[in-house]
Amino acid sequence: MTPRIQTLPTTLLVGKKSITSIVNNNTLELWQSFSPRKKEINHAINNDSYAVEIYPTTTFFQNFDPTREFEKWAAIAVSKIEEIPEGMETLTVPEGLYAVFPYKGKPSEIKDTFQYIYGQWFPNSDYEMDERPYFALMGDKYKGEHPDSEEEFWIPIKKK
Repeated sequence: MTPRIQTLPTTLLVGKKSITSIVNNNTLELWQSFSPRKKEINHAINNDSYAVEIYPTTTFFQNFDPTREFEKWAAIAVSKIEEIPEGMETLTVPEGLYAVFPYKGKPSEIKDTFQYIYGQWFPNSDYEMDERPYFALMGDKYKGEHPDSEEEFWIPIKKK
């Protein structure tokens, strides 16, 4: 599985965020509170959803602790930020280089893909993680827990 390497332009997002961990995962609640309200957001670029994660360090996965907290967002991209719906916030993802890994399958079965990315691809690549937000991009082919669901994992990188 070879990712495409792509420069993401500065991206403006509007959505909801929470602090979570693997052990105290509140992802379902976050999306349940956000998804019904997506239409309240003005200037949406498209219908794609961003599941953003902001980790406290670039070694978050190397020194993995399932109780360690990180910031999680449910959001959509906008062309400009005006009149943010109540209870929502904005996030600017800075321009930068990303390794983009396509994934097809149930999100609950992603473990092997992540083990490959962090255990094999990164150590053997010319890149290391950068300190920008990581995100999953879920477009029209995303079908939740369906085996034909498709999404992309965008991992911030920089040259070693």
